[in-house]
Amino acid sequence: MDKVSGKLTVFFEEPFWVGVFERASGGKLSVCKVTFGAEPKDYEIYEFVLKNYYRLRFSPAVATDVKEASSNPERVQREVWKQVQNTGIGTKSQQALKL
Repeated sequence: MDKVSGKLTVFFEEPFWVGVFERASGGKLSVCKVTFGAEPKDYEIYEFVLKNYYRLRFSPAVATDVKEASSNPERVQREVWKQVQNTGIGTKSQQALKL
């Protein structure tokens, strides 16, 4: 059975707020870029994901290495802090969007 994981990164790209959905399944990564416009609230993002996830058009899948998540809570907290500080999308995501 394949393990499927998803990630949403929301950032400001002048002049709009943009969301990048990443979906990893079976060692392949596909992404989708969504423009939100004004800064979305947490509940607006949650509502968007619930209503529109299956309508998103993901890029063709590219091969990637899937890392196993650690269970140490302090490490998880550091990773969350790093992701919040990150102001762009990953290189694998950029490559997938270019395709």
